[in-house]
Amino acid sequence: MSQDGLGYMTEERRMIRDTARDFTMKEVLPVANKLDGPEGEIPMELRQKMADMGYFGITIPEEYGGLGLGVFEYCLVAEQLSRGWMSVASILARAQGGWIKAGMSPEKCQQYLPRVVSGEFLNASALSEADTGSDLAAIACRAVLDGDEWVLTGNKYWCTFADGADYLALFARTSAPPSASKRWQGISCFLIEKERGKFPAGMTGFPIPKVGYFGWKTFELALDGVRVPKDCLMGEEGKAFLLMTKGLEGARAHTAARAIGLAQGALEDSITYALERKQFGLPIAEYQAIRFKIATMATEVEAARQLLYFVCNEIDSGRRCDKEASMVKYFASEMAERVTSEAMQIFGGAGYTKLFAVERYWRDARLTKIFEGTSEIQQRIIANNLLGKSELENMISERAFETQAARKGASS
Repeated sequence: MSQDGLGYMTEERRMIRDTARDFTMKEVLPVANKLDGPEGEIPMELRQKMADMGYFGITIPEEYGGLGLGVFEYCLVAEQLSRGWMSVASILARAQGGWIKAGMSPEKCQQYLPRVVSGEFLNASALSEADTGSDLAAIACRAVLDGDEWVLTGNKYWCTFADGADYLALFARTSAPPSASKRWQGISCFLIEKERGKFPAGMTGFPIPKVGYFGWKTFELALDGVRVPKDCLMGEEGKAFLLMTKGLEGARAHTAARAIGLAQGALEDSITYALERKQFGLPIAEYQAIRFKIATMATEVEAARQLLYFVCNEIDSGRRCDKEASMVKYFASEMAERVTSEAMQIFGGAGYTKLFAVERYWRDARLTKIFEGTSEIQQRIIANNLLGKSELENMISERAFETQAARKGASS
């Protein structure tokens, strides 16, 4: 593997990458090959090994017990873990203390972040709702202050790891938006501590059947008077949408890294299979059709990786790169679906069985085009950066605001 970016890869970063790859091949891949499926669960022992490696605190400052590294190192590890099992790479994002770091006091950070690093305080994020999808400003879940407690009612969707997490970061509306241009106002984020394996009082979880992303469950949540302390807000009341968007560049880079890891796994497995599988008396790697497929796959993987290195470097340098972050998320996820599909073709009928990991890479790669903002959302962001916001988008915002106001009127 090349995997070196000109000017980006220091000796420390190479060591981090290579250590993560070794960990993946020895610890993650065998578990994935054994447990991947609707009922499979990421073992607690593996989670503890990740904590011991420092992976839950890659971006947490050293003063709280973390490694104090950047998004670059975070994505290096995520890519390698995804080469084994994307769900394991995804659990990295349930750590790192993202919204705690961004929105809570130093005292709260000292209370929570060391527990995050040790793997004792992992997160599940409850943002989406059945009727919102990509339009997170349309959140309808409500939170009303009652004395010293917030009372939450409504529904959440696509909340992965809701049962196994130690706390939920749940976004709910605490006030109505003032105008169409400020639909994002009035949304607050709540840290809801819970017992691992259970839901808090007043909350019920219903598993959503999925075609992939196994190793943990994804839930629809119903909230009926969930009570949380007044001081459990992450960030300012009514301004959590800004908190939500603050980490999007890193989140999209993380998704790109996961997509690249899946594609790398499919590429490596295809090379091995093509050298071993014989047809008409020769390894299929001797045939030009297969050789050209692998050449194209390798080129696309490396192109995505180099763009990812650039984006990570921009993020860690503190420069704004929302356009480029959307570009790498879009390009890498689309690339991963193509590459893993080509790998399935190289494997032929064998690829459409559970006997090889390539079908897992293919299933999970398809998801990377959807979560953390669909490919279409990324294209919209890129286009808006290049062309300016369209009049159609302004019209849509006005209509969405009117719909929200009508819903509020009907419920009051």
